[in-house]
Amino acid sequence: MNDLYNNKKVLWSLLAAFVIVWLYALGIRTLVPPDEGRYAEMAREMFASGDWVTTRLNGIKYFEKPPLQTWMNALSFAAFGLGEWQARLWTGLCGLLGVLLSGYAGSRVFGPRVGFYAALALGSSLFWVASGQIDSLDMGLSGMMTIVLCAVLVAQRDEATPAEQRNWMLLCWAGMALAVLAKGLIGLVLPGGVLVLYSLLSGDFAIWKRLHLGKGLLLFFAIATPWFVLVGLRNPEQPHFFFVHEHWERFFLKTHHREGAWYYFFVLLAPGIMPWLGILPQSLLAAARRRTESRFQPRLLLLIWSVFIFAFFSYSSSKLPGYILPIFPALAMLLGAYLETAPRRSRIIAAALLVVIGIAGIIAVPQMVKIGVRHASETALLVAYQPWVLAAAITAAAGGAVALLHARHLRRDLTVLTMAIAGFAATELILTGFEPYGAMRAGKTAALKMRPEMTPDMPIYSVATYEQSMTFYLRRPVTLVDYWDEFTFGLKQQPELSIPTVAQFVQRWQQHHQDGVKALAIISPEKYAELKQQGLPMRLIVQDTRRVVVANL
Repeated sequence: MNDLYNNKKVLWSLLAAFVIVWLYALGIRTLVPPDEGRYAEMAREMFASGDWVTTRLNGIKYFEKPPLQTWMNALSFAAFGLGEWQARLWTGLCGLLGVLLSGYAGSRVFGPRVGFYAALALGSSLFWVASGQIDSLDMGLSGMMTIVLCAVLVAQRDEATPAEQRNWMLLCWAGMALAVLAKGLIGLVLPGGVLVLYSLLSGDFAIWKRLHLGKGLLLFFAIATPWFVLVGLRNPEQPHFFFVHEHWERFFLKTHHREGAWYYFFVLLAPGIMPWLGILPQSLLAAARRRTESRFQPRLLLLIWSVFIFAFFSYSSSKLPGYILPIFPALAMLLGAYLETAPRRSRIIAAALLVVIGIAGIIAVPQMVKIGVRHASETALLVAYQPWVLAAAITAAAGGAVALLHARHLRRDLTVLTMAIAGFAATELILTGFEPYGAMRAGKTAALKMRPEMTPDMPIYSVATYEQSMTFYLRRPVTLVDYWDEFTFGLKQQPELSIPTVAQFVQRWQQHHQDGVKALAIISPEKYAELKQQGLPMRLIVQDTRRVVVANL
């Protein structure tokens, strides 16, 4: 059983089971705000309006990010209808693509066993699996960046033929263009920085001659440029906002209020790379020490890719968890390369650490209710979530114990496979069990209770708040009242799309009431109590811990 990587039946069976579970899990949870609701709603509005150039959120111009994810989600809605799994399909496919490409590139560059281990490592890493099940931009970017990384690895290996080098490098350039359309200039800046550092540290300056720069740049601009030209022509305000505010200021200034300590991503990487944390340091050290006589140094490139991107975002004034997701395929290949020749004690350490973390999780589960509960009435939802987290912790501990047994008996493939299955299963349990709490956060129940009250032209207001997921489930935008936040730029261009103050809303609401025009409003519980005290005519439709929905008639 130490040659699983060469057993075609085992490989295809594992892949089939993995893909089935991965895709099935896309549709079993509500779209949780803010990201999932935002990007699903942007795509729904694009699909409904037929405008594939100007991106909008809640009917308001929204230029914080390029349109690739919105396009793909809108195409998913066009092909399969509106729904949760359709909204997550693009990120789900990008996650699968990353696993398959990492396995393929690892196999072509380092050998089949390394490819097998790399795919297992990435397909079971908590952060990669979780991100692949969530509708957000980070996995879309990471999928395109994985194309870039794997294409350059396969193209630049010493055994590549001229045709392979050309074709894979053109795929690399296409991947960079798609990465730019996924999340902006970092799709070009990050690979460019990695290449500069690699050529300096390896002394391989001839690699610049092997990039097919002429054809590559033509392909890059042919893919990346048209949308930027079209959106700029239709919306002259877009280029400055996108390139200056969303790139320069986001990186260097703290205007987005997303700053974090220098160790921010270290704290996230430790749980994110589970169940492989126990072997990650050795993998990185092995890559740093190893040098070969060959022209191309793939381990060095993977190490630079991981460290440079990690350091780049650690330096940035804007930090969010998903920013370091593109390093995970590189880490997975480094893990796979090390695991192939790792001494038994390293595999024992990795498995034992998984056991320890699983046991720690079992002990810590009873404390989770005390953490992060916004309202006391939400405690029951977290209590219901506890068995799922407990099951995940037990799965991790049991998987680590079985892997430890395999490691002690020198069964390398079974050790790695067991840890991968445990990591993947534990993550899916954590995600699945979150549904009741996630559905409450999303306000899906409230939205579904509103829909029977709605007519196509009915005014619907969102007072001093914006529920990112509810607009998707309502299947229409709402009128914002005294709410700016991420809409500030768009509302400066289209101020008529909102009501600036609650006082103005009250006047309009009372006018609707006098004229017999039915209207609905989504209000925070605090603001509802305030308006109720003022005597505003309101009929309660639905109320939960996070929002109140009322009608004026």
